[in-house]
Amino acid sequence: MTEPTDRELIEGAQRGERGAFEALLRRHYDTIYRIAYRWCGNREDAQDITQAACIKLARAVGSFRFESAFVTWLYPLVINTAKDWVKARARHPSDEISEADQSVAPVAEATIYAKQLLARVRALPARERQAIYLVFSEGLSHREAARVMACGESTVSWYIHQARQKLQTFRERESRHG
Repeated sequence: MTEPTDRELIEGAQRGERGAFEALLRRHYDTIYRIAYRWCGNREDAQDITQAACIKLARAVGSFRFESAFVTWLYPLVINTAKDWVKARARHPSDEISEADQSVAPVAEATIYAKQLLARVRALPARERQAIYLVFSEGLSHREAARVMACGESTVSWYIHQARQKLQTFRERESRHG
């Protein structure tokens, strides 16, 4: 017996078939988590974002119109969920300190730099960060990223250019002080 296609699962989910939606979710859960994790860089936060995205997906699957690949449609759903989650978290900050923050174990200089760079990427304006993420982490072309972001291909290129300039400034500053 062959596995149902995404289209078959989506159509079933749109008809209200719970099993079809659950199978679709199982098939794409890792992708949803990966997008969330790359967006926030923290396992616990990524799990929370993933759960919220799954709820959002349950509500939104009926609006999928098969005009693009399901995963292409899924990217903005998860990224928008992550953005909403970050905004909500900013309104309700926590004083908790993670175990990673409490660690005093020595870390290699390259690892420290990589963490700092990732923090800088996460601090970029949302559209620049989204373009960087889609093109460099997910391997989408500028055209594909533009479709996901609902903007022009040249706009994606501009966002990446702006992000690179900001990251280069960070690199130059670090090399002067390091």
